[in-house]
Amino acid sequence: MASKGKVRGASGQYPLVQNVTVTEGGTANLTCRVEYNDNTSLQWSNPAQQTLFFGDKKALRDNRIELVHASWSELTISISDVTLSDEGMYTCSLFTMPVRTAKAYLTVLGVPEKPEIDGLTKPAMEGDHITLTCITQGSKPAADLRWFRNEKEVKGAKEVNASGKTFTVRSSLQLYVDRDDDGVAYTCRVDHVALSQSPQQATEVLEVHYAPRVEINHFPAVPQEGQYLKLECMSRGNPSPDPVMWTKDGGELPDLDRMIVQGRELTFTSLNKTDNGTYRCEASNHLGTSSAEYVLYVYDAPTTPPPSTILPLHPIPPDPTALLGTYVSDPTVTGNRDPNALGQHGTDHALIGGVVAVVVFVTLCLIIVLGRYLARHKGTYLTNEAKGADDAPDADTAIINAEGNHAHAEEKKEYFI
Repeated sequence: MASKGKVRGASGQYPLVQNVTVTEGGTANLTCRVEYNDNTSLQWSNPAQQTLFFGDKKALRDNRIELVHASWSELTISISDVTLSDEGMYTCSLFTMPVRTAKAYLTVLGVPEKPEIDGLTKPAMEGDHITLTCITQGSKPAADLRWFRNEKEVKGAKEVNASGKTFTVRSSLQLYVDRDDDGVAYTCRVDHVALSQSPQQATEVLEVHYAPRVEINHFPAVPQEGQYLKLECMSRGNPSPDPVMWTKDGGELPDLDRMIVQGRELTFTSLNKTDNGTYRCEASNHLGTSSAEYVLYVYDAPTTPPPSTILPLHPIPPDPTALLGTYVSDPTVTGNRDPNALGQHGTDHALIGGVVAVVVFVTLCLIIVLGRYLARHKGTYLTNEAKGADDAPDADTAIINAEGNHAHAEEKKEYFI
């Protein structure tokens, strides 16, 4: 690649050049042009001021340097298989009086080597602390190292050291290993301007050994007498804890004809009450042992058979009058019942409800009338003795007086409406 930095002479005829950037091992083209030339020769010199070409004449014996184009207005040469030692200031001279010169800087990019990852032990143990170190050499300028855990980038600690014209770059990544790291790929990638098309990277996959962990899954959720039951021992460990061991109440399984062990599964072909108990699954590897328990209680089989779900071959079309209700019956359950029966029951219920409402209304009316009658007939009522007791010396005289006053009472009757 070339960066356009033109260098011009002070006055009159002057050469024009451009700075050039090339990757190590590539080819650099150096071009010198003159806008106005009166048949004056052009010359290219290297940083050591050694003449490379004078016009179309090669002056330095270097097979990597070749003539591309030579004329009165342009001199272009190429340097193939460029090395870091080729970097520096190159001079184009126009031999006028005085001599005009222009300088072009050749930058050589050092290609970083493929990275290497150190510090990985295989296998790693759960709980270990390890440090992964990624190293790349020969970069110029210094490369950048990036870490990835699978596809997610993680941060490392970078260190850069110069070695001559190039750099050695290290990046460290500290890990606390757990079982979730088993099978995880850690990648170190080199980013550099010289690797824009094909970045370098190295990958290591962690192998983590860990003790097993066990849990038991069961199906169905509610075990019933006469049904089957499957217990599955889910064990996770590395190395894989195979095979697993099943026990009941601390001893061996009692009935291997109905209790079938296949791999990690324990299957009961037909449950009964004697199967009640605690079942244990145990798994182990060289790092440890783990177990899980399942308490089995067998429930009674349902006494009421479930409703039939088999549809008749020729279903009977529903009566339109039956659609007046909101209940839809199963034709396999109702049998030969009158399809209008539901509508008739609905009519009877409505009639009974109306009669009850009328009776309640009449009763309330009678209670209200009786209450008003009793409230209007309140007063004081005296016995015959009391009516004649005001002026009588004894009880007999009081009765006689009361009878005498009875006639007057007839004249004093009051009527209540």
